[in-house]
Amino acid sequence: MKDKNNNIVWFDGFVKREDRNRVYGHKSGVVWFTGLPSSGKSTIAHTLEKVLFEKGIKVYVFDGDNIRHGLNSDLGFSSEDRKENLRRIAEVAKLFVDAGLIVLCAFVSPHKKDREFIKQIIGREDFIEVYMKCPVEVCEKRDPKGMYKKAREGLIKEYTGISAPYEEPENPDLIIESHKISIEKAVQEIYNYLKIKGWF
Repeated sequence: MKDKNNNIVWFDGFVKREDRNRVYGHKSGVVWFTGLPSSGKSTIAHTLEKVLFEKGIKVYVFDGDNIRHGLNSDLGFSSEDRKENLRRIAEVAKLFVDAGLIVLCAFVSPHKKDREFIKQIIGREDFIEVYMKCPVEVCEKRDPKGMYKKAREGLIKEYTGISAPYEEPENPDLIIESHKISIEKAVQEIYNYLKIKGWF
C-alpha cells in the first residue's frame, strides 16, 4: 500500500448536489440490495431502474458482475477482496449521489461489518438497505448462472450460501421475500417506500 498523499485537496464544484436535486426534481441516494446469490437483487434493481427512469428520475444500477468486469476486475472473493470491492463501489456510488442520481446497488455483501462500512462511506441519511430474503434452497433452484452447482462440485471456493457464510441484516430498511411475491409487487413496494421517504 502506498503512503497516503496528504497534498490532495477536495475541490468543491460550482454546481452543488442540492442544485441538481432541485433541477432533477428528486433527491439522490443509494438503495443497497443485499442477499444470497440468485435471491433476485439484480432483477429487482434493474426492473426498478426502468420504472424510475420512465418517470423521469435520474437513476443507475451498479451490478455485482458488471462491476467486476471493469473497475474491480483485479479482485477475487477473499474477505479482504470483498471488502475492497465494496469500498470502491461505495466511493463511486457516493460520487453518483453527489451528481444527483438515485443509485441502485445489487451486491451479495455477505458480512455485516462490511455493510456498516458502506453505510459510513455513503452516509446513513443517503442509504436504504433492502434485504432480499430468500431461502438458499430456492436460490439454488433458480441458479441461472449455474454457480451453486459449481460450488457444490468444489469448482468455486468461498461461494456465499454454500462454502461461505451470509450474515443476515439485523435492521434493514426493507425486507423483500422474493420467493413469496412477484417482481412487480417487490418493485412497487420499494417504489412506495422511496416515495414515503420523500426521495421523489
